[in-house]
Amino acid sequence: MTRSSLPSALPPAVDVAIIGAGIIGVSTAYALAQAGMRVAVFEKGAVACEQSSRNWGWVRTLGRELPEVPLALRANQLWGQIQDRIDAGFRRSGILYLQESDADAAGHQAWIDGARAYGIDARLLGSREARGLLPQTARNWTGAMYSANDGVAEPQLAAPAIAALARAAGAQILEGCAVRGVELAAGRISAVVTERGRVAAQAVLVAAGAWSRLFCGNLGADFPQLKVRGSVLRTTPVEGGPAAAVNGRDFTCRKRADGGYTVSQFGASMADVVPDSFRLMRHFLRSWLANRDFVRLRFGKRFFEELGMPRHFPADRASPFERHRVLDPRPSERGIVQAWRRLTHAFPVFAQASILQSWAGYIDVTPDAMPVMDAVPRLPGLYLASGFSGHGFGIGPAAGEAMAQLIQGRTPAIDLHPFRYGRYGS
Repeated sequence: MTRSSLPSALPPAVDVAIIGAGIIGVSTAYALAQAGMRVAVFEKGAVACEQSSRNWGWVRTLGRELPEVPLALRANQLWGQIQDRIDAGFRRSGILYLQESDADAAGHQAWIDGARAYGIDARLLGSREARGLLPQTARNWTGAMYSANDGVAEPQLAAPAIAALARAAGAQILEGCAVRGVELAAGRISAVVTERGRVAAQAVLVAAGAWSRLFCGNLGADFPQLKVRGSVLRTTPVEGGPAAAVNGRDFTCRKRADGGYTVSQFGASMADVVPDSFRLMRHFLRSWLANRDFVRLRFGKRFFEELGMPRHFPADRASPFERHRVLDPRPSERGIVQAWRRLTHAFPVFAQASILQSWAGYIDVTPDAMPVMDAVPRLPGLYLASGFSGHGFGIGPAAGEAMAQLIQGRTPAIDLHPFRYGRYGS
């Protein structure tokens, strides 16, 4: 990934400083700039250099935790508006959650019943109707949960495109510029301290993805967040594959703008056992047990890498964010091979394709798999939008809009109470 030309000097002061130029950070910057706020985004690497460019690219309402559904519906509208202005690769392809049993169908119907109050566009399809949206298949799909208005965007295009819109609206985005810490005056945030100098700010948003816990912890705010390594592959172009994005229960696929497919599976996710795994065990143990079929624990060199990383550091010297500019983990070879085998078994049309590339990224996860979008207690002027648990790309524009409203002191149009910082207790 290439970086934009860096400005010769930092702005002396902004209304809002945003830490992290992933989908959440640039979406918030775009909303704030449109509202006339002076805003600067500080990114230690490049725009979307981590998980925001490494995810599946789904823009979905289907299957979300119910508190996220209003965000997903609003994001669906905003993605359309963004695509009208700049190419983010967004299109309403439709999304299918396939079924193989009555139990699958009952689970999907229960979700639809719970989400119906929000005005979702989702319904159950019978076997014949579902198969009409699929290529020839070797599996006995009994139906599907389907939304025609859900779709996809291209992760390598989307955040840079929104960043371009934010710049056009007046936001400044500084790549290769890590924030080391903050300053306080009269008991509230007054500035960020970057590797290139100090910038006065009335408010600071931490939207640093997998790095958010480390940054907040250095300020005395204990944010319970761990990292899960997700592995993904893309194929060569395929004729005759499904037009809709597909969740096949043990694999996923969606058509890309280049004619190939992005493919993964839930079982390809791994949680590296690190020192924070033990510090946060009381928060995460129940989640680990409930998701042990989807996320595998792994002990390896990452434990020692994080053991050697300082948890507290001063702002007047190089920080961990400068020593580790980009998290770029290796994909799980086993997970990639399994996903490919399951895809080609389910849809023989993919036998004509081959794996063109595979990659991995670190997903920022919370104990309940929902983000924190809130002011940080006891640090007036500091806000947090992180822990999106693999759900952040699709709802990114709406999350950014809501955070911009919160930071401006307005009541967000979407209820953020389910995403409050204090819900995990002390």
